[in-house]
Amino acid sequence: MSKQSFRVCFCFRRIFKLRVLEPPEDVKTLFDQYSQNGTMSLDNLHGFLVEFQGEHKATKDDAQAIFNSLRHLNIFSRRGLQLEAFFRYLLGELNGPLSPSRGVHHDMAAPLAHYFLYTGHNSYLTGNQLSSDSSAEPIIKALRKGVRVIELDLWPNSTKDEVEVRHGGTLTNPVDLLKCLHAIKENAFQKSEYPVVITFEDHLPANLQAKVAEMVTKTFGDMLYRPETDQLGKFPSPDSLKKKVMISTKPPKEYLETQTSKPLQMSKTSSKKEQWDDEKTASKNNLETYDKDDIDEGEDLQDEDEETMTVPEYGHLISIHAGKPKGALQNWLSMDEKKVRRLSLSEQELERATRRYGTDIIRFTQRNLLRVYPKGTRITSSNYNPFVGWMHGAQMVAFNMQGYGKHLWVMQGMFRANGGCGYVKKPEFLLRDEVFDPIVQLTVKIILKVTIYMGEGWDLDFRRTHFDMYSPPDFFVKVGIAGVPADKAMYRTKAIEDDWLPVWNEKFEFKLTVPELAVLRITVREYDTSGKHDFGGQTCLPISELRTGIRAVPLHDRRGVKYKNTKLLVQFEKN
Repeated sequence: MSKQSFRVCFCFRRIFKLRVLEPPEDVKTLFDQYSQNGTMSLDNLHGFLVEFQGEHKATKDDAQAIFNSLRHLNIFSRRGLQLEAFFRYLLGELNGPLSPSRGVHHDMAAPLAHYFLYTGHNSYLTGNQLSSDSSAEPIIKALRKGVRVIELDLWPNSTKDEVEVRHGGTLTNPVDLLKCLHAIKENAFQKSEYPVVITFEDHLPANLQAKVAEMVTKTFGDMLYRPETDQLGKFPSPDSLKKKVMISTKPPKEYLETQTSKPLQMSKTSSKKEQWDDEKTASKNNLETYDKDDIDEGEDLQDEDEETMTVPEYGHLISIHAGKPKGALQNWLSMDEKKVRRLSLSEQELERATRRYGTDIIRFTQRNLLRVYPKGTRITSSNYNPFVGWMHGAQMVAFNMQGYGKHLWVMQGMFRANGGCGYVKKPEFLLRDEVFDPIVQLTVKIILKVTIYMGEGWDLDFRRTHFDMYSPPDFFVKVGIAGVPADKAMYRTKAIEDDWLPVWNEKFEFKLTVPELAVLRITVREYDTSGKHDFGGQTCLPISELRTGIRAVPLHDRRGVKYKNTKLLVQFEKN
């Protein structure tokens, strides 16, 4: 048994014995059950995959692939797997919690409104919402992670003759629109072939809208989706939009009124005045009033009394029309059988609206798109609970992808589903004619049992003194459910002292009423007596695609990047 020493002061060291990684007792028992004379044959392994791991479609070729993946190890025997080799398979990449070969498997032929879309907010910012730089790099990173909705804020430059992308009213530095468009074109379909939606927050005069129309058309060419009609009666499907780019913004006022290609027209708009007038009307109708931060950042037209002109070419770019109808909230959720559109609400607006109009929101999202965005006070690029939007059918729950934290981890976990393509089909209960009521108490559908056995890899991915200057780390695991309010839960294991190879052997049980929307959260922390426990890794996994059996669960850093070696050995059971 090897040893590890930590210098406490100049005069002495603390010496710790390092354990050898050993399989848990449950693994030993399973090996005995599926082996003969200490060896697990190809047939034995195939039986284990089907009967215990729940891989009912597994073939002997799958078992052979596992054998082949272990051949380079000195512990591999031609006659079959011995306990040590079987244990290494359980901790290997082929035994992950999500199927590595399943790929895109949801029905992708339904209208766009039937899917959750991986959606970014202020996609060009490199850091906080107040003073960070604008750049094409965050857009590239988001697209390569599978994000399918990119938001760009369009403003005139200082000389009013070019278009730049920046967060208006802040100290953030701008980036040229053309750089952002080229970044989208070059990276849109590297991770996923399904459509990318660009949402414009437009603060431009007509002459610059014309420039945008020219730039977008020239950059994307045939990649740009242009519907045959100016106003869609139903959204097309992701399947029909493969490798297409769609533009979503609020069409100019005159374009909405005429929907014809007339010459430039002059008009005066007062969107801010209209918005505040709408709030007064809502107040008179005994509806909730909204904070100034709640005004939809993407749906304002122009500043008060500013003259605007309509550019038909710009209007014709728009395949997903955005905008709030005038008046109170009931009008915002109004339905038009001949037209579909996108509505945007802040997280605060949505929370207030769900208190009285939950079923109306769900009915609206069965045909139309709902985008939810962070409140304006989230200047550190923090995020919010996405389930408020998801359980009401909101397709575009927009997140600050440049941030990090538990809500972003949950977002990343949700979109690991369906092959990580950025589109997740909504559960059927959000799409049926009998509209789901999110406040009704539901019965338990499944019971998920999670056994946290052990972990490894921190000694390879972290410095020896990363967690503690004077001893090996004291790891514990937090495991819980993110989902609808009835399903939310969080538990933790005991802390294992002074061990790089912690063994917990603890089981937890979760009763789930809406497993279709539930995400399993796992976080490892290193215990500190001060209460500020160090971060040791995390992952979030969609319950709907979680494989049963004993699985190797890779952990990720705060940004969601997978560690090379750090993982947990966990058993999942669904009853």
